[in-house]
Amino acid sequence: MTTIAILGAGKIGEALLSGLISAGRPVDTLMFSERSEERTAEIVARYGVRAVTPAEAAAEADVVIVAVKPQDIDPLLHQIAPAIAEGTLVVSVAAGLPTALYEARLPAGVPVVRVMPNTPIVVREAMSAISPGSHATAEHLQLVQDLLSSVGKVVRVPESQQDAVTALSGSGPAYFFFLVEAMIDAGILLGLPRSVAAQLIIQSAVGSAMMLRDSGEHPVTLREAVTSPGGTTIAAIRELENHGVRAALLSAIEAAAKRSTELGQAGH
Repeated sequence: MTTIAILGAGKIGEALLSGLISAGRPVDTLMFSERSEERTAEIVARYGVRAVTPAEAAAEADVVIVAVKPQDIDPLLHQIAPAIAEGTLVVSVAAGLPTALYEARLPAGVPVVRVMPNTPIVVREAMSAISPGSHATAEHLQLVQDLLSSVGKVVRVPESQQDAVTALSGSGPAYFFFLVEAMIDAGILLGLPRSVAAQLIIQSAVGSAMMLRDSGEHPVTLREAVTSPGGTTIAAIRELENHGVRAALLSAIEAAAKRSTELGQAGH
């Protein structure tokens, strides 16, 4: 069976580890590396997975998943480049970093697949977008898709679209949390206890998301079903439009995409 090493045991790295184990992958086919000794001991105790150095991971694993922060990438690639075995697949979940950066620092011909997951990976409801580098084959892409399917949904996009993906689904959960936070505050303003307002809004968010996913209806159709003529909802929608909420969202997501591009260029 394919052996997998996860370099970096932060939230994303641990969520991948947990998801793969829950999906039935044997613990002895997994390994990880982590700079913090305390965190390393914690992960070993929690999952029984073997801790290795990045160089050991590069030499032994069939798939090396890079899950470190973008600013930590240079020293890590310096460690693994001399040790990486021919045919080893490198998967990057480091935000904003192009496959070309890995290809320039690793031995010639090493296949690289870039992934943009998001934080719902911790509850196995991630949205991940994957893109092949210049040496990655259809088989490499399928392998990555199969691995990530254990922690959520997966789409394939050209790498040129990854900054847009980062802005939309990578940062996307934060927009929803921001909206929920504001709606809970509105409930408090109207006299509801915080705990009641939170319960009302969170369950409404969960239910609405499931309707969007399972009904196949356009969001406009679902919104119109709630919006009676002359009623409470249309009064609220008018205020949202008056305050330019739609335009603000477009500008915000455009700004996130621009920042993703800047971060990727800074990493070169």
